[in-house]
Amino acid sequence: MSLRPLIIILWNMFDPIYFLFTRLHYIPSTTEKPCVFRVRITKYRGKDVILSDGTSIKKNDLLLKIHLHNSKILKESLIIRHSLKKGRMIYKMVLNSMPMLAEYIEKHPKRTDIKGIIGVTTINKGVKTLGFDLVFPSNKFYQIMKRLMQFPIYLLSSSSFSIEQLKKSKPVYLFMSKDKLSHKYLKFKV
Repeated sequence: MSLRPLIIILWNMFDPIYFLFTRLHYIPSTTEKPCVFRVRITKYRGKDVILSDGTSIKKNDLLLKIHLHNSKILKESLIIRHSLKKGRMIYKMVLNSMPMLAEYIEKHPKRTDIKGIIGVTTINKGVKTLGFDLVFPSNKFYQIMKRLMQFPIYLLSSSSFSIEQLKKSKPVYLFMSKDKLSHKYLKFKV
């Protein structure tokens, strides 16, 4: 028996405890499909960024930080062996959750202050088609820390371990302005 299913089961057991110690919030599902994001309001601490739609993100701007609910995604993708099929499934889960994310911001008490969304990932295939802008962090220490933190997710989600693939997976910020998110997804229903 593979250790992967056991590790994912244990992760799912401890995930609620992790959740209690973070400031993350679940996004309520507006469909029969659950939302794969957990979020929290954060102040941006990086370098100034201008997004593809012209939105300027500066230090201390209010953003909604998105976190994928990795334990849920890994549990649902456990039976899928082929990495391409697994990637499509995760992409579709994220795509189905984007309208819920847009609605969450529209109904948030701080919606007028929130400039956009931000996430950090090392797995970034297909994110541009979702509407995200990619910005690579310049701080080498931050890059190393994010790689180390996301290494277990890489091991559990990949069908086969590859040093070359691991070297290619660099941490990246995903940004999307609130206006672009609303325009692209508020009326979009899958």
